[in-house]
Amino acid sequence: MAVEEGKDPAVTSRTSQSRTLPMRFIHFSMLCLFLGLGVSVFSLYTIRYFKYQNVAPVAQSKIMPCFHDTSNIESWIRPPSTLLHTMNDTELLWRASFVPRIKNYPFKRVPKIAFMFLTKGPLPMAPLWERFFKGHKGLYSIYIHSMPSYMADFPPSSVFYKRQIPSQIAEWGRMSMCDAERRLLANALLDISNEWFVLLSEACIPLTNFSIVYRYISRSRYSFMGSFDEPGPYGRGRYNGNMAPEVNITDWRKGSQWFEVSRQLAIKIVEDTTYYPKFREFCTPACYVDEHYFQTMLSIETPHLLANRSLTYVDWSRGGAHPATFGQADIKEDFFKKISESKPCLYNNQPTTVCVLFARKFAPNSLVPLLEIASKVLSF
Repeated sequence: MAVEEGKDPAVTSRTSQSRTLPMRFIHFSMLCLFLGLGVSVFSLYTIRYFKYQNVAPVAQSKIMPCFHDTSNIESWIRPPSTLLHTMNDTELLWRASFVPRIKNYPFKRVPKIAFMFLTKGPLPMAPLWERFFKGHKGLYSIYIHSMPSYMADFPPSSVFYKRQIPSQIAEWGRMSMCDAERRLLANALLDISNEWFVLLSEACIPLTNFSIVYRYISRSRYSFMGSFDEPGPYGRGRYNGNMAPEVNITDWRKGSQWFEVSRQLAIKIVEDTTYYPKFREFCTPACYVDEHYFQTMLSIETPHLLANRSLTYVDWSRGGAHPATFGQADIKEDFFKKISESKPCLYNNQPTTVCVLFARKFAPNSLVPLLEIASKVLSF
């Protein structure tokens, strides 16, 4: 039958096998496809799960603070969180000399007074100053330059707590004393809110309350630096001709070491490289540089900004190389009345009887009577 119908059995068998093979291949291919899709879906789910669990927090921790810092100008103008730093004097003075060219501040700024204490070690009058500063946080800053070996032990509640700056030895009458004063100014200038700078010693006291001091200093058109021409041996007699031409004898000035200066003049002091080398080399004892350097330099550079007097009372009436020291027996109402009735002066070009805000030198044993008399006589 097969021969008669013209059909070859071998051919029929090959045709049937060829049809079965493609069907198996298709089934196998589809199975692989489904398996591949399943693995892909599982992999995507796993990657997304671990990405959110592990990667997202890391990315957030790196990116978010960056956006936060750049959106807030106070994050880079705020004063240093600690006064301890590793800058040397050259680096510090350079950093402190930065001056914004636009005078109007693009943020709220409350001007502060920087109270700078130049001491050998302890501050015996600290309890009196604590009372003076109480209730006026945000209007003042405190900086202490002491002997490098001295470690202060003020409690955390004290306004003097951790207010020491990196210090070096300062010798009376030598350039290291002016270096210490420049160091104080430079550290205080790092706080852009400090507008006025008052130099004090451990033997200084305030003569009135904080509100009067703040108003008097902050409203002044002039800085308080004693600077006068004294023709005698303790004035021009200390001049060295080698200081010319930067400093001529007609430029030579003398004045008190204790000052109250504006930010503009504080920057002038820390940025000076013209007069500093001359005074360092040619003003050595018996030329006492702390009585001549700033006084002469500012008289040359900015005479129109000086009141030519200090706000710190010092008694030289007893004679000698050092002013009078006041002890326990001196602390009476008449003593402070005498100070307040000293000769009148000019304040913003107008006559006034309020001419001093601070006084020195006070012995440690004067603290107790000072605390007792403070509320009645000193108004705090």
